[in-house]
Amino acid sequence: MSLTLLKGDSAFQARSLFRSLLRQSAHFAAYNFREYARRRTRDAFRAHAAEADERKVQELMQRGLKELAVMKRQTVVSQFYQLDRLVVEGGAAGRQSGGRGDIVRQTTE
Repeated sequence: MSLTLLKGDSAFQARSLFRSLLRQSAHFAAYNFREYARRRTRDAFRAHAAEADERKVQELMQRGLKELAVMKRQTVVSQFYQLDRLVVEGGAAGRQSGGRGDIVRQTTE
């Protein structure tokens, strides 16, 4: 969605939708789903960055709002099936460390 070609409120709505999608993607319990949602959001906005047709921009905004609603439902469902954190995530269950760039699984138990 062309933020430079959009006028006033439309540009604000596009940025707001983008931020909402990124924020919601952070609520996924699984690392792979989180990263997929972030990547898909960024790629979709980049792919349509030069869109100038106002009708097409509105269609894309509606599709984005539908995707946001789906993502909200899916994040709630994903909270029911939490697994141990992956090594790449770091945090309480494990973190990356090692002297020469190798990865060593460490637990805080």
